[in-house]
Amino acid sequence: MNIRRLTSCTPQQLHDLSVLINALTSRSITLPDTLAATLSQPSNHLLIAEEDERIIGCATLCTFCSPTGRKASVEDVVVHPDWQGNGVGRRLMEALIDEAKHLAPITLQLTSRPQRQAARALYASLGFEQKETGFFKLSLE
Repeated sequence: MNIRRLTSCTPQQLHDLSVLINALTSRSITLPDTLAATLSQPSNHLLIAEEDERIIGCATLCTFCSPTGRKASVEDVVVHPDWQGNGVGRRLMEALIDEAKHLAPITLQLTSRPQRQAARALYASLGFEQKETGFFKLSLE
């Protein structure tokens, strides 16, 4: 298995990512557009896990600055169902953490739905701590 940053996308990779993103969300997403926007931003780092030239997992690191310092957020971590439980998520997250350390944010944050018990256990095993906070969301769609 190879973990690397995706900087451009072939039609096969777009298909593989579509399968992953559809497993992550039920929202209707125009992936070619959102993927192009993701890849065009230097503050976004889309990491992929590949096996036999197929994408089997992905995770995104988004960095930003605010008045309280440089921060990073983990987004859209997903592993193909056929590969779950084989260390793909751990390898992606370790690579993403290493990349975040290189970019020197003061915090690395993520959110994870309570239903994603395996993912939440992975994050805890990597040292993430659940914050006591009220997370607010406003849908702008």
